[in-house]
Amino acid sequence: MTTRNLSPRQLAALTALLLSAPIALGILLLTQNWKIGLVSILIIFSGSYGLILFTLERFIYRKIKLIYKLIHQKKATLKEETYFKYLLPQKSIDEVRKDVEDWAKTQNKEIELLKKNEAYRRDFLQNLAHEFKTPVFAIQGYVDTLLDGAMEDEVTRKRFLENTARNADRLVNLVNDLDEISQLETGEQSLYRKNFVIQDLIRETYESLSIKTSQKNIRALIKKGCETPIVVYADKEKIKQVLINLIENATKYGKQNGSIIASIDKTDDLHVLIEISDDGAGIEVEHLPRIFERFYRTDAARSRDKGGTGLGLAICKHIIEAHGQHIHVRSRIDIGTTIGFTLEGKKSESTGYILP
Repeated sequence: MTTRNLSPRQLAALTALLLSAPIALGILLLTQNWKIGLVSILIIFSGSYGLILFTLERFIYRKIKLIYKLIHQKKATLKEETYFKYLLPQKSIDEVRKDVEDWAKTQNKEIELLKKNEAYRRDFLQNLAHEFKTPVFAIQGYVDTLLDGAMEDEVTRKRFLENTARNADRLVNLVNDLDEISQLETGEQSLYRKNFVIQDLIRETYESLSIKTSQKNIRALIKKGCETPIVVYADKEKIKQVLINLIENATKYGKQNGSIIASIDKTDDLHVLIEISDDGAGIEVEHLPRIFERFYRTDAARSRDKGGTGLGLAICKHIIEAHGQHIHVRSRIDIGTTIGFTLEGKKSESTGYILP
């Protein structure tokens, strides 16, 4: 026991002893009667102990109990009141100080998180407004021009209506993507997990996007050595959506006459790692931590020219996290980009619909 870790009762006893011992010794020397000296030290010690303990608990620890109640920020239950009344005074000042410091650290972390969330919310709303504003203003412009007389020109009318329809489709895609992300976040979309061969799904996705890849003469293939069928346990349609988004991105930002390579590896007995790699321009290091955020674009002008809603990677992230897995990215300028994610390995039995 050290003086730094004394409880209120120990502190009161030590102080009472330091007071009563010299006084009783003085009485003993004056009276030359050890019985009177013994009685004196007992009386003085008991009185001092009771008075000091009462003072500590009544005035000092009463304030500490109030601090604890304020820390909890709620009306105390009967159990908590008992704790504050009988158990808390047993704590040393250092223990109380540590509790308050821990609470302060927790509050600081929560404040920092709230600040980050506020900054994210502000950026998100700003980006959302911009994403909606662009097609809305375009539609408004085309409609106004048609109403002002351009409708009489059949060629102009057709071209403007086609552009209006294209921007309307962009708005619909934005709304659908936002709705899907919201459902994934809130767990409203259930996952139908089953066993399937991931290489077959990748080949199927390559085939469905072959027109886009052929336009840039991009070869889409599975990495050599990864052809052996590997079974994963996941929602096949959702994972296909992830693969479509990743392969479309690799096609958009990949180089002409380049290649897209899918690799599949078992990381352990329980998980499988799937990676989609391109040999395009790559992504700057400072952008990598944010590419899965909604509407985040490493090059806003170029990204909008290439189409898309800016939500593809965010949807991928939510789908993979709904499976209880994680997604990551690696990239180097002029070398290319690799985006990978993990899935559960083969299960002995399918359990059907599972909420995320």
